[in-house]
Amino acid sequence: MPMEKTFDPAAIEAKWAHEWESRGLFRPARPDATPYTIVNPPPNVTGALHIGHALDNTLQDVLVRYERLRGKDALWVVGMDHAGIATQMVVERQLEARQDKRTNYSREDFIDKVWQWKAESGGQITGQLRRLGCSMDWNREQFTMDPHFTAAVVKVFVDLHKKGLIYRDKRLVNWDPKLKTAISDLEVETHEIQGGFWHFKYPLADGVTLDDGRDYIEVATTRPETMLADMAVAVHPDDARYQSVIGKDILQPITGRRFKIVADEHADPELGSGAVKITPGHDFNDFDVGKRAGFKPGEMLNMLDGDANVIQTTDGLIPAEYLGLHRFKRDGKDGARELVVARMKEGGFLIAYVDKDGAEHDAEPRTIQTPFGDRGGVVIEPWLTDQWYVDAETLAQPPMAAVRDGRINIVPKTWEKTFFNWMENIQPWCVSRQLWWGHRIPAWYADDGRIFVAETEEEAQAEAGAGVALTRDEDVLDTWFSSALWPFATLGWPEDTDLVKRHYPNDVLISGFDILFFWDARMAMQGMEFMGDVPWKTLYLHGLVRAPDGAKMSKSKGNVVDPLGLIDQYGADALRFFMAAMESQGRDIKMDDARLAGYRNFATKLWNAARFCEANGISASTSFEAPAATLPVNRWIIGEVAATVAAMDKSLADYRFDEAANTIYSFAWDRFCDWYLELIKPASSEVERGAIDDETKAVAGWVLDQILVMLHPFMPFITEELWTGLGDRADYPLITAKWPAPDVARDAEASADIDWLIKLVGELRTAKAELGLPPGARLTAHFPPSLRTRTDKLAAQLDRLARLEAVSFDPAPAGASAQLVVEGETITVPLEGVIDIAAERDRLTKALAAATKERDGLAGRLNNPSFVERAKPEAVEKARADHAAKDAEADRLTAALARLG
Repeated sequence: MPMEKTFDPAAIEAKWAHEWESRGLFRPARPDATPYTIVNPPPNVTGALHIGHALDNTLQDVLVRYERLRGKDALWVVGMDHAGIATQMVVERQLEARQDKRTNYSREDFIDKVWQWKAESGGQITGQLRRLGCSMDWNREQFTMDPHFTAAVVKVFVDLHKKGLIYRDKRLVNWDPKLKTAISDLEVETHEIQGGFWHFKYPLADGVTLDDGRDYIEVATTRPETMLADMAVAVHPDDARYQSVIGKDILQPITGRRFKIVADEHADPELGSGAVKITPGHDFNDFDVGKRAGFKPGEMLNMLDGDANVIQTTDGLIPAEYLGLHRFKRDGKDGARELVVARMKEGGFLIAYVDKDGAEHDAEPRTIQTPFGDRGGVVIEPWLTDQWYVDAETLAQPPMAAVRDGRINIVPKTWEKTFFNWMENIQPWCVSRQLWWGHRIPAWYADDGRIFVAETEEEAQAEAGAGVALTRDEDVLDTWFSSALWPFATLGWPEDTDLVKRHYPNDVLISGFDILFFWDARMAMQGMEFMGDVPWKTLYLHGLVRAPDGAKMSKSKGNVVDPLGLIDQYGADALRFFMAAMESQGRDIKMDDARLAGYRNFATKLWNAARFCEANGISASTSFEAPAATLPVNRWIIGEVAATVAAMDKSLADYRFDEAANTIYSFAWDRFCDWYLELIKPASSEVERGAIDDETKAVAGWVLDQILVMLHPFMPFITEELWTGLGDRADYPLITAKWPAPDVARDAEASADIDWLIKLVGELRTAKAELGLPPGARLTAHFPPSLRTRTDKLAAQLDRLARLEAVSFDPAPAGASAQLVVEGETITVPLEGVIDIAAERDRLTKALAAATKERDGLAGRLNNPSFVERAKPEAVEKARADHAAKDAEADRLTAALARLG
C-alpha cells in the first residue's frame, strides 16, 4: 500500500504503542543474550507526567532501545511509588469534600479507601509514559506497596535493626503542623517571607556585668516565641567582649529560667551583638550547640505540641497565659510570638529598632528565608520527637569507596565533589512518618518500654514472651526508605530469583541531580549493604528543564509546560528528539518551541524522503551488510553510514545524548536527504519515475534502513512506521532489529570526490545568493586543468546540481567574475553580461554600509555596562543575537563585493 502523503504523528503513535506492547516486543525472550538493566525512577502513584519526567524517561528509552537493537536482553523496570504523604492527602481531601475526615475511620478502613482510590484513579502517569513511547517491561509493573515489595521493606528494617544500623532516638525533625508528621528535607520548600528581627536584653544574673558595665547581653531573633524554651546563650570563644562572662548565668525575663553563657564557634562576632540565644529543642543549629554544651536530647526543652501550640516545658516555667496559644498569629488571632514581644517590651527588655528617619519600631523589617512544607503549605517547625533513624554514616562508607575506585561511575564527573561532600557529612536519616498510608514500622512496644522489632507480630510476641501485652508502632516508613530498595526488590528480592541473579547490579541509573542524595545515594547504601555489590555501574545525572528565559518552572510563575500538550502539538518523536539533542552533560535545558517545530519538520522531511524512495522503486533492504557498490556516490554514502555508526556508538558509550542525536540528524538531513537523494535523482524530469539504476536502488534502500535503525532510539514511532511501510517485514519489526555494523571503511577516493562536489555546489549557491542571481541560473565555469579528471567523473551531477551551462578548462576571460576557492583550487565564473556589475556593486556597497552601521550601534550598546547590567536579560540576549546576525551579514556582503573584483 502506498505511503500516506502527509505525516500524521497521532495516528501512528497510538498504533505502535499498542502494537509493541501487545506483541511483547518491549521484553523479547533472549535468555542467552547479555543482560542490560535500567530501573525507572518510580513516579508517585498520584503523579502526572511533567516535563522533567519527559526528559528523564526519554534518555532511559534511548539507551534501552539502543541496547535492545544491539541484541542485549534489555530490561527496563517500571513501577510506581506509593507516595505516603501525597496519596494520603489526596484521599483525605476527597473525604473533606464530603464533609468527612480520616479520623472517622479505623486505620484499616482508611487504608482500604486508599487502595480503592488507587484502583479507580491512581497511576494515570503509566498511560502517559506509554504516549511518550517508553518501552518498559509493563508486564512486570511494580508498586512499592505490593506484598512482595512490602516483605522486602520489612526484612531490610529488621535486619538493619539487628545490626544496630536502625535505632530509635530523640532528635529534631522537620515537623509539618498541618499534616502532623515529620517530613524529609526534599519535602521542604524555602519561601521569602517579610518578617521582623527583634533585639532583646537578656539580664546577667547575680550582679555580673560586662566589661563595658552593661548588666545584660543583647540577643536578636526572628522567632521570639522560642525564648520560652531557651537553654543557653552562646558567644564565640575568642570574642573579647564576652570573655569575662563565659560560664556565668542569664536570668530569662519571661520564664525566670537560669541558664549559662557558653562558648561556641556557632556564634559569629561579626553578626549583630555576637551573642546568640540557644533553643536546642526548636532549631537545628541550636540542637548541635546544645549537644556540645552537654545537653542530652532527652533534657532539651520542648514548648510546642504537634499542632505548634504552646505546651508546658518539663521544668514548668512557662507562664500560664502562653499555654494553648499558637506559635504565632494565625487566622487574625495573636499567638505566643506577639505576646512574648508585648511582655518583653512592657518589662523594658525590648531594644527598639530605629529607622533612617529616627522613628522607633519593635522590630527591624527583614526578608526571611522560611521553610514551608511542600504539601501542607505551612511553616515547618523544628520539633524534638522520638523517631526511627538509620545510621547513614556507616552505610555511606561502601558507596563512597565504590565511587572512588570506579565501581560506580558518576556522569558528569563534576558531581563527584558534591556527592562526597554530602556523604562525608551525612546525618542520621529519620525514616519514621506519622501517617497511616505506607509500610508500617515492624516494631512492638511492651508496657515497660521494651521494644521488639520483628518481621511479624508472632515473632515479636515470641521474643517478648507469653502474656506480655504488645502495642505496634503507629508510624510508617519514609517513602524514600522503600524506594531505596528499587534496584533489587523489583527483581524479586529477598527471594533468590533468576531476575536478581541476572539483572543485579543494574547497568545505569538515569536521574535528576536534585534527588542525588534523597534517592540515588540511599539506593547505593542499601544495595551494597544487602546485595554486596553496587546497585548500578553508572549513575547519569541530568539537569533541569527550564522555561525559555532560563527561569525554573513553577505553577506560581505560570511557566509550567505540559509535555502531553507538546506531544499533541509536535508529536512524541519531536519532543523526544528535542530532549535528547538538548541534553548536554552538566547543563540545564531551555524549552524552545522553534526547535520543537524544527524536529517535527525533521520527521516530515524523513517521511518525504521515504516517499521519494518508494516512488522511485527504492524499497527495504534485504541485506544486513552493505550492498556492493561501484559508483562514487554510492561508495561515498556507504562510508558515511559507517562513520555515522561509529560516531553514534562512541557518543552513546560516553552518554553524550546531544552528540548522538545531532550525529544522526546531520547525516539523515544533510548527507542523505539534501545531498545523496539529489545526487541520485534521474537526470531530467522527462525520465520516467524509477529510472534509477539497480545498484543505487539497493544502496539507497540499505542506507535508509540504517537511518531508521540509528534514529529509532530517539524517534521510535515514525521510524517503525517507515520500516514497516517500505518492506514486507511484519515479522521483523524495527524495535527488535539489529543495530548497524557495516564492515566497510570509508572509501577515500569516493569521499574526496563527493565532498569536493558538495563544497563546489555550496560555493556556487552562495555566490548566486550574494549576487542576487536566481538559484536556477546556468553559468559557465572555468576550472584549472588539474580538475579535469574529477569533473569528467562527476559530469552528470555537476550538470544537475551545479547548474553549469558549460565547463571550461581554458583561462577565464578578462572582466568581472566570481572567484570560488574549493580545497585550494580556484574556479572562475565570468559575470560580464550575467549581471549589471556597476548596479550590483552599488547595491552591495549600500547594504554593507547599513549592516555595518547597525552592527556597530549594537556593539556600542553591548559595550555599555549600564545597558548590560540594567536591561532585562532577554533584551541583552536579543541585542547579542542581533549583533551576531548583523556581523555575519556584513561579512557576507564584504565577500560578495570581493567576488565582483
